[in-house]
Amino acid sequence: MNAARTLATAGRVLRQLSHDVRTVLLLILVPVLLLILLYYVFDSDKRGFDGIGASLLGIFPLVTMFLVTSIATLRERTSGTLERMLSMPLGKADLIGGYALAFGLLAAVQAGVATGVAIWFLDLDITGSPWLLLLIALLDAVLGTALGLFVSAFARSEFQVVQFMPVVIFPQILLCGLFAPRGSMQPVLEYVSNVLPMSYAVDGMGEVLRHTDPTGDFVRDLAVMAGAALLVLALGAATLRRRTP
Repeated sequence: MNAARTLATAGRVLRQLSHDVRTVLLLILVPVLLLILLYYVFDSDKRGFDGIGASLLGIFPLVTMFLVTSIATLRERTSGTLERMLSMPLGKADLIGGYALAFGLLAAVQAGVATGVAIWFLDLDITGSPWLLLLIALLDAVLGTALGLFVSAFARSEFQVVQFMPVVIFPQILLCGLFAPRGSMQPVLEYVSNVLPMSYAVDGMGEVLRHTDPTGDFVRDLAVMAGAALLVLALGAATLRRRTP
């Protein structure tokens, strides 16, 4: 991977995003609006909002970044932009790294705004540091970016990208422990949940919710999420195609 080429690719993607203000605003504001909606759903149950709100801070970034990244990458391929870029002295790792860096920066803004609103405006009550909450949200957003880059290689249209949502995202939401403790699930489902990265995002949020200092489980959750993001990025580079047939 060449650092200069990776940064140049990231700069190009960010310049393109700057011309699509509506998408950027929706990407940043939708998680915030959903958290506000959830706050009023639990209007008389502050403890319920604290429990689910913290978990959703680990889910919203992954879902939104997955959609935006996969669709944006697919458009680059179908328009022939990827083919032109890969005809230059630009490696697949440079391209994937540039996209990951650009969308990762956008993810950092999204995670920061959502976490800030949840803690300082919606009074989300956590025991640990807000920075630890932000760190998990950011890693989850980067993981969503990596999954979007990977999945886009197998889609031929934006409609097909959306069809990957029930396959890649929905099972993780159902099995991550948001609706029921993972230990109370059927053994097979519990084993499946143990290999899904979103489960560790929700677990990490729970650790920050309950403990003042980072625990061993919290460090494990961060390591699993970071490792999953790097693995998926590597798979995305390996499966990257110049264009959609």
